[in-house]
Amino acid sequence: MVAPSSSRSRAAAVPDTPAPAPSGRPAAALIAVLGALTAVAPLATDMYVPGFPALGRALGASSSAVQLTMTAFLAGLVVGQLVIGPLSDALGRRRLLTAGAAGFVLFSLACAAAPNVAALTGARFLQGVAGAAGMVLARAVLTDRFHGPELPRYFAVLSQVIGVAPVAAPVLGGAVLAVSTWRAVFVVLSVFGALLLLAVVRAVPESLPPERRHGGGLAGTFRAMGALLAGRTFMGYVLVVALVSAALFAYISGSSFVFENLHGVSPTMYSLIFATNAVAMLAGGACFARLTGRGTRLNTLLTAGVGIALLGALAQVVLVLTAGETLAGTWLTLFVTVGGIGLVFPSAMSIGQGVGRTAPGAASALLGGLQFLFGALAAPLVGMFGEDSSRPMALIMLVAVAAAALALVGLARPWEGHGEPERSRH
Repeated sequence: MVAPSSSRSRAAAVPDTPAPAPSGRPAAALIAVLGALTAVAPLATDMYVPGFPALGRALGASSSAVQLTMTAFLAGLVVGQLVIGPLSDALGRRRLLTAGAAGFVLFSLACAAAPNVAALTGARFLQGVAGAAGMVLARAVLTDRFHGPELPRYFAVLSQVIGVAPVAAPVLGGAVLAVSTWRAVFVVLSVFGALLLLAVVRAVPESLPPERRHGGGLAGTFRAMGALLAGRTFMGYVLVVALVSAALFAYISGSSFVFENLHGVSPTMYSLIFATNAVAMLAGGACFARLTGRGTRLNTLLTAGVGIALLGALAQVVLVLTAGETLAGTWLTLFVTVGGIGLVFPSAMSIGQGVGRTAPGAASALLGGLQFLFGALAAPLVGMFGEDSSRPMALIMLVAVAAAALALVGLARPWEGHGEPERSRH
């Protein structure tokens, strides 16, 4: 367990005492709202993608300038999580959640009204910062309110939301674009944000009482983040999440090219392939929830997830180098890899939050911020290394997952049993 770096921290007196966990209907409402908050980022990332060509024509912008609006949003997500997470350890969760939801509404409307691509890019960055509050604080609130075997199961729910939302987002965006323009997508996002704001006010009470907050002002909260960064074990789990995310983003950015251009499938067929692989991620999360309920160690599940993802990524490279480009082989190996990733995310997030429980906001910020940072860095690499083969995507995914395996073994050391719920500890 990582201790706060400031001896004046009021949280140090009760580092592992969670707030009373809700049950029954209040618990279900809380989990539903936290899941919706987690969905904000993938929805806002992908809903407007089908409208890229029309957006570029309307604003007189090049395709690269339009793509920069997505990069700006991802940058906002990274910055927002790294700032809001540790701030919440000092200021509490609820007011930052409400401010984030309100800001998301405001900046979504600013995107809808943007007169040019430069204004849209700036508004997208601020929209990302505001949207980050929901993602980073949903994990922190879970850590505040739940403990023992309940916590991993609820992290599995959030991971499944992240698996479904990117698949649903382009479909929802396409439906909006069928009846209106790209600006309407951001209006819809603002309405979603307004509903979230109302839900936060009604269903998410403050989960971090004043006596459990970090003292020493803002400097104290960021010293707590520094203590987490200096911890070998915690950073091992963070790097596992970040590197596996890099593999996932490489798949997301390169798979449409691989399947549609190299294998000649239709956009509709590609959507089916993407949705099928998303089911593999959901299945990984469902297996995680079931097995943790039976007392299986989190570190065992994490190790299994990394191993499955590594096996799938290695098989993809071997098939491309030996049998060549085959639709069935590529689809099957990606299905296995994504299924392993679906097991990694809830495992590593649960363990990471457990190891960093003395500063849940800072821990959530590092887990989520580096996840999106590594993903954003990996996404453009596939196109940079050529478009005449699936080898770049396959090799980048393999390197990322292999590096995650090294971080797991060399830094996290799962056999030491860090971050396990009390019931599963030896």
